Amino acid sequence: MAKQGSGGNVIAAICNIFIPGLGQLVQGRLFSALLFFITTATCYALSATIILFFMWIVGAIVHLWSIIDAARYSN
Repeated sequence: MAKQGSGGNVIAAICNIFIPGLGQLVQGRLFSALLFFITTATCYALSATIILFFMWIVGAIVHLWSIIDAARYSN
């Protein structure tokens, strides 16, 4: 696998901008991909309710974390 900061990690980070966890899936990390996708999607879905409106903040933090995780990944 590519080293940290390589083109593969940049592509994975860009993939995560559009769909959280997609970059981890591109890197071959299935568990991390599912974890980031399910957590982010759940937080964004809960923020659609009036009671849990501020869950979008948690979702945004996890989304950003998935991007950084894909960019900094090294074997």
